Amino acid sequence: MRSRNLACDIVTAVGDGIDQSVLVRWMDEQGLAGGQIREWTVLAGGTQNVLVRFERGDRTYVLRRPPLHLRANSNEVLRREMRVLAALAGSDVPHPEFIAGCPDESVMDGAVFYLMESIDGFNPTVEVPPPFATDMTLQHQMGLGMADALVALGGVDIEAAGLTDLGKLDGFLDRQVDRWLSELAGHSRHDNYPGPELPGVEGVAEWLRARTPATFSPGLIHGDFHLANVLFDRATPRVAAIVDWEMTTAGDPLLDLGWLIATWPSMAGAQLSGLAPITEVVAHYASRSPRDTTQIEWYGVLACFKLGIILEGTNARAYAGKAPRAVGDMLHLSAVGLFERAALIIKNGFE
Repeated sequence: MRSRNLACDIVTAVGDGIDQSVLVRWMDEQGLAGGQIREWTVLAGGTQNVLVRFERGDRTYVLRRPPLHLRANSNEVLRREMRVLAALAGSDVPHPEFIAGCPDESVMDGAVFYLMESIDGFNPTVEVPPPFATDMTLQHQMGLGMADALVALGGVDIEAAGLTDLGKLDGFLDRQVDRWLSELAGHSRHDNYPGPELPGVEGVAEWLRARTPATFSPGLIHGDFHLANVLFDRATPRVAAIVDWEMTTAGDPLLDLGWLIATWPSMAGAQLSGLAPITEVVAHYASRSPRDTTQIEWYGVLACFKLGIILEGTNARAYAGKAPRAVGDMLHLSAVGLFERAALIIKNGFE
């Protein structure tokens, strides 16, 4: 259902959490191109952050705001995204250009929001257009393109960018195991949850503790870097933009490479059977980055450990009726698979 706002002569979408009349006034205050809002398209919403693409003047925008049902830190997460995207301007990191942001939650009914450029790209977990769908050489290069994007991200000087305070750098790696074991224990607060049935949690934790890298070079971490969070250029096998920066922090950027090890190639599916194998992706990264990757298996195991615990949290919420039971079952199986993957990496490496 849509209703006409005669004062602004625009269409107001119901259910996306965005008052277009407020948006128009705010954009005018920012000195952005005026005129009627056109082609209003909701890209995502509900329990996720809301994304809307629209046109105004001679420009296409993507607006991002927190979920309709705000969580305790929803606005702060979006403020962090704004800050990081603004800091990446002019860098080699593929990202959507930050256009303008509203960190004041009082403007739009309790939610902060920001505008970024619309990227003409494709997400390979949603679609694989021609010629990529049938060209195995292009698919292979897409895998290497993921490594190139991470090299660029790992090269950000967080001190020069003013981002060192995004994370607690002292003891960053030493804290990881206990931090996530505490998260796992916290799942028990959910009613009816019988406790985690994950294979080898303590064994993986001890392996990680015994092999924690002694030092690291601080940098920017995306925090959720995998195929579902990138857009590829439609003409070349390069990453056009890394998206969904809500988990970004300052720490050890090799954790992002570990995340690829944990999720590769399970995030790809049969339509991307030609992707470069993860061993080649890691080697490609190592050949182009000054970072020491000699302990990269540790980062892959940590990523499996962390992601498995995060997914098990939804399973715990499903027991309490806070998530669909079918989703909880599915993610529990994924969590089990991640701990099994961790055990295989420990035994055989990440081949």
